[in-house]
Amino acid sequence: MLGHEVRLIAPQYVKPFVKPQKNDATDAEAIVVAARQPEMRFVSPKSEEQQARAATELCTNYTVGGGHTVGIDIGSTIPIFNIFHELWEAF
Repeated sequence: MLGHEVRLIAPQYVKPFVKPQKNDATDAEAIVVAARQPEMRFVSPKSEEQQARAATELCTNYTVGGGHTVGIDIGSTIPIFNIFHELWEAF
């Protein structure tokens, strides 16, 4: 590491600092402003087990209720466990 301390901020803590114009620059500015607040509460990252439980619940909800975005959601979950990298290296 380069001397940076990585901390996570829950989106609900950043939302009050977001400006009406929605783009990446204003989102980044809101995150910086929120992170500098002395009373800001940071959250701990989820464990691999918590992420697996959430992914399983997501798949179960789609299986039971159906949904057209299941492929997108599963595709966004795969990189969490580094599965894509392992599959890529296999080829």
